[in-house]
Amino acid sequence: MKVHGKVIKYGDNIDTDVIIPARYLNSTDERELAEHCMEDLDSSFTSVVRPGDIIVAGENFGCGSSREHAPMAIKASGISCVIAVDFARIFFRNAINIGLPILECASAARDCENGDTVEIDFDAGTITNITKGLSWNTFPFPDFLQKIIRSGGLLQTLKNDSAGI
Repeated sequence: MKVHGKVIKYGDNIDTDVIIPARYLNSTDERELAEHCMEDLDSSFTSVVRPGDIIVAGENFGCGSSREHAPMAIKASGISCVIAVDFARIFFRNAINIGLPILECASAARDCENGDTVEIDFDAGTITNITKGLSWNTFPFPDFLQKIIRSGGLLQTLKNDSAGI
């Protein structure tokens, strides 16, 4: 599985309150969440994000409350993957559970810049910055994680498995 897109870059400690502000937590409509994704941090996010784009960030991405709305909003906005130095553990679990691929790679997070074009090969565990001609190795996703992501999340994977799909 591969993804390819432009980088939208953020810094350290991006918490779930700026990913999706609390005033929108009364909705589970993914389109509505996507419309408000990052609005308190980056008011231009929804106008610049394109399907396939990749968020790159620093340390502790997704810290704060344990709301599943945060990775849902990111995924629904069209982001294909988030690369960061590291993630808050609950965000990491929530992202995988809803089928949003995330990767920890400090050197890629440091060296990628806003607007760079990046390709990620989850099978090989490689991140390639096409703009800068740089490449990094990360851990390839195990088959079971790729299955969850391809299915669109853990619940859909379980439904597919029980239906024999």
